[in-house]
Amino acid sequence: MFLNTVLVVLTDLVAHLVGNKVFRQHFHLLLSGVVMFGPVLSFWVSQHSIFAKRTHFLYRMFLRSGWGWTCIFVGSFVFLLSFSIRRSVSLSVRHLSRLAVAGGLWRGFCKLLDLLENATGSCYESLANGPEAPNGPLLVLREGESKAECLRAGMLWRGYEVSEDVFLLCLCCLLLAEETAVFGPYLSLGGASGAPLRILFLFCVLLLWLWVFLLLCLLAYFPQFPTQLIGGALGCLSWRGLYQGWYRLGPSWYCPGRPGLGLLNIKTEEH
Repeated sequence: MFLNTVLVVLTDLVAHLVGNKVFRQHFHLLLSGVVMFGPVLSFWVSQHSIFAKRTHFLYRMFLRSGWGWTCIFVGSFVFLLSFSIRRSVSLSVRHLSRLAVAGGLWRGFCKLLDLLENATGSCYESLANGPEAPNGPLLVLREGESKAECLRAGMLWRGYEVSEDVFLLCLCCLLLAEETAVFGPYLSLGGASGAPLRILFLFCVLLLWLWVFLLLCLLAYFPQFPTQLIGGALGCLSWRGLYQGWYRLGPSWYCPGRPGLGLLNIKTEEH
């Protein structure tokens, strides 16, 4: 009973904060500020920190599978919330389709970015030996090789890059903020919510702030300007095109609609 009371109070508080109109309207500005000014932290962080190593557990466990973690938690939350309200599989699938659209957009951009890097890059072989070789200024150009062949041969590829990690983290953060924001208005209407739904909501919020933390780590410990800035801009533009553009057209055969649409009453949908 005590744990359930704590869960209810905690989720009500967090849902109110995440569903707050000010947070929803300005979270993308906060994220943009992080991307723009995060690299400045590199002047103060220690390169001997555990977060300065790409082999750190958080990078290996979460960053490499960022989209998978986001789909698991957000998809479970969206399905459980929508199905518990309307008991309609088709409606739940329609709301889940937003994840499929965002995932397809992300994969499409990644393919385009890979093509761009292959088209603008060249393969280099270092003249120096040892661990400092990749940073050495003396390189021998190797013509006629693709990026995959170059890397398989243990050489260096230099092309026009865009940070896919920053792109993915920004897109996931904004997607999580949008999909979880509906829980606050739902609770304010007295909607039924059991422990599984509340726990899933908290996991989604924890994942949101984990992505923000990892984004700060990447910017502070592995600054790459302007590739990270462009990656963040692509993530924000993808969110704006989907959630602030296409999804506002309303539900139809070609549009899944906004989060919460068709689940709550008209008053809540207008928030």
